[in-house]
Amino acid sequence: MRKRNSSGQVLKSAARDGDSDGPVGRSRPGPGATEEGGEVDADAEGSEVQAEGEGEDGPGSEGERSGSEGDRPGSGRDRPGSEGDRTVSAVMGTRLGEGYDETGEAGLSGALRSIEAVDDTKRRSRAGGRMVGRVLGIPVFVNASMLLLALLVTVVYGGYAQRQLGFAGPAAYAIGLGFVGCLLGSVLLHELGHALTARRYGIGVRGITLELLGGYTEMDRDAPVPRVDALVSLAGPAVSLVLGGLATGAAVVLPGRTVAGEIAFQLAASNVIVAIFNLLPGLPLDGGRALRAGLWALIRDRNRATELAAWAGRGIALATGCAVVALYRLQVLTLFGLVFVLLVALTLWHGAGQSIRLARMTRRFPLVDLAVLARPLLAVPSGTSIAEAQRRAGEAGPRRSGLAVADSSGRVVALVDGAAVAAVPAERRPWVTVDAVSRDVSRVPAMRVGLTGEQVVRAVQAHPGAQYVVTSGEDVVGVLHVADLAELLEPRRAARRATAR
Repeated sequence: MRKRNSSGQVLKSAARDGDSDGPVGRSRPGPGATEEGGEVDADAEGSEVQAEGEGEDGPGSEGERSGSEGDRPGSGRDRPGSEGDRTVSAVMGTRLGEGYDETGEAGLSGALRSIEAVDDTKRRSRAGGRMVGRVLGIPVFVNASMLLLALLVTVVYGGYAQRQLGFAGPAAYAIGLGFVGCLLGSVLLHELGHALTARRYGIGVRGITLELLGGYTEMDRDAPVPRVDALVSLAGPAVSLVLGGLATGAAVVLPGRTVAGEIAFQLAASNVIVAIFNLLPGLPLDGGRALRAGLWALIRDRNRATELAAWAGRGIALATGCAVVALYRLQVLTLFGLVFVLLVALTLWHGAGQSIRLARMTRRFPLVDLAVLARPLLAVPSGTSIAEAQRRAGEAGPRRSGLAVADSSGRVVALVDGAAVAAVPAERRPWVTVDAVSRDVSRVPAMRVGLTGEQVVRAVQAHPGAQYVVTSGEDVVGVLHVADLAELLEPRRAARRATAR
């Protein structure tokens, strides 16, 4: 379960962020993915990535565009963000003053639109797969990667039915396809165990996604207390154990070497293995979440508990990899089995790593203060060259500022895209105007001072971009660069990037 919870089956989706308990993971590149400006509601519910709160699309929701792009400043194409931009994104109208001041902060156009709450349901649903229906009101999505698993299992089990049960080709593969359906049903019921238990304790469920290595349940928020965290985590394996017991009973009653008997036996084995494997005490497995819940109750620090449980998960991944190689060398496993289990071990390692990274980032959320983090806006007239704008920015002082483009009335109409500026050769900057490397303010989302660190990251994740206008009441505080947010939340990564350069 991964609230974007991945609890899955043996075939579990640990790699998709594993225990993505925070707003990182599912990052999306670059600016321009959110085409409208908007202001994030400071009262929006905060939660982790897998637990992002639902919201209503505000007036600045996707699809609305203000004005034509024509010859206005900022009408050029959006440029991709820097590596720092992508690090955090991977997991979100006022008037000032009367006159025009070429070197000071200028007024911001009233074209900015308000996003009343963060709502990334549509974007994440598209990424999660195609919706195929609802079960008990819960949307069910199927990822395209599931088709690969279905094909592999159909071919492998069809060959088994030919050799062991004596069926002809078409009938044997039809049996294989039927086994795939039973297996997917088991995965779905496993995830429903998580989803319905979460519902029982007041946690909303956004959907269930089935994919190559199992499935995951996406929830609105995290469990509020360790006890609920443990119960939601263990519900999936409990369902798998019940299914395994029922299938075992059916396998005992049904005649051997028949289609029904063989499918019952395979379902019994797969569900019991799934339950036992998922109970291993390491993130991103369900047992790892139960371990985290216990540590959380003991040390009263969820982030620290997540980190410890994730390191346990890395140990399990390493042990699994070593064990499967040994079994292959002893000719207990086939080459296909070796590759498949190594893939599972790799996804566990990756998921555990994401959990460690996320816990460290979440611990730094209280340091996020938009009033301090935002760069002040320095407005220059439309038509100013890049070189001249950079010179004025240098004269404004040592603190980094955000460059903006203002019209003749002093109204800010666009923000200069730093990544686009960097792409212009230095010798051409005296001849290229800031208008050519800017984004219209109507396409830049806005955040209010006072948002918590968690809400800021949720906003960035829901509306990916390189820059965000920061407001305080009707005043513009400045512009938030995602690279600055990434540097604050992950100083080690920022230091390594700086060293690499």
